[in-house]
Amino acid sequence: MIGGRWTSARALLFVPFLGLGAGAALAAEPAVTIPPPAQDLATPADGGTQTVVLAGGCFWGVQGVFEYTKGVVSAVSGYSGGTKETAHYEMVGTERTGHAESVQVTYDPRQISYGKILQIYFSVAHNPTELNYQGPDQGPSYRSAIFFANDEQKRIAQAYIAQLDAAHVFKVPIVTKLEPLNGFYPAEDYHQDFLVLHPAYPYIVINDLPKVGNLKRLFAEQYRDTPVTAMASNKPSQ
Repeated sequence: MIGGRWTSARALLFVPFLGLGAGAALAAEPAVTIPPPAQDLATPADGGTQTVVLAGGCFWGVQGVFEYTKGVVSAVSGYSGGTKETAHYEMVGTERTGHAESVQVTYDPRQISYGKILQIYFSVAHNPTELNYQGPDQGPSYRSAIFFANDEQKRIAQAYIAQLDAAHVFKVPIVTKLEPLNGFYPAEDYHQDFLVLHPAYPYIVINDLPKVGNLKRLFAEQYRDTPVTAMASNKPSQ
């Protein structure tokens, strides 16, 4: 990653020393078991797919978690919170564009609900108590944020954050921002499916594979062995 991010050269220094299993064991984050939301969106009568845009640090890990989640039709890495003109990795890395590294999660509400997506997001996809950083990555582009598409998405997310804070499931308050979705811009092709395509990449081994392991352990019914991938040709257009 760039700036406050891991560069390829720095990450590759770990290759001779960390095997996949050893890295995952070394970096395994303590899993946070949280209750499901008391409120949820109703399943739409038309049976169509639904979409939510989530930010929680480097999009590689968030995308990877949801690619292994049953009911998710696609998970695309990208940028939200800024303009189309500045939605490019090098520019976002300056921390002056307003963007957050985000993931557009499209799901089948007959298989998984919006509330369950949020439960996985808060529980294993990232740490919602870290303000403007996640692990080694620092800056507003790594903020925890839900970009809501409508008032119902906002209402359910607000209620769930209040529920989790009241239950003190985290040691400190949740800092996740709720921001209106004014645009989602897919990231460059080389960022898509990064966890799936590069499972031995040191950053992935250290920071993100433990998240997928926690998904499998805590959400066994929602975990699938074969991930859905966002191939470049199927990405939403800008």
